[in-house]
Amino acid sequence: MPEAGVHIAADYFHSYSVVGLLAVVGVLFVAVAFTAGRLLRPVVPTPEKLLTYECGVDPVGEGWAHTQIRYYVYAFLYVIFAVDSIFLFPWATVFAAPGFGGATLVEMFIFLGFLAVGLLYAWKKGVLEWT
Repeated sequence: MPEAGVHIAADYFHSYSVVGLLAVVGVLFVAVAFTAGRLLRPVVPTPEKLLTYECGVDPVGEGWAHTQIRYYVYAFLYVIFAVDSIFLFPWATVFAAPGFGGATLVEMFIFLGFLAVGLLYAWKKGVLEWT
């Protein structure tokens, strides 16, 4: 019986050795590609090549630009509600299953209540005002 356990352990570690070998080959492939690129590319720096490229237009002014925070807030709110809408699909499928209706409905209303409180908070703070 101990021979069967050794055989199972050997198969177990063999599958990990395949994964490890694949990882090593992948790392070596990337390292060789980067090294070949560095050795084969022409290196002729000129002042024009060292300039910041902005769609063919010479850069004017400083590199720092002021960005309105409201754009990030809108993006953040979108991500929050997009992720929350993803949670609604599994809820709908579970709600359709027999025996899960009442408890699932209560849980979802609690979840939607949290979302409503967050949206109400953002609205009261004036985050949703565009001007």
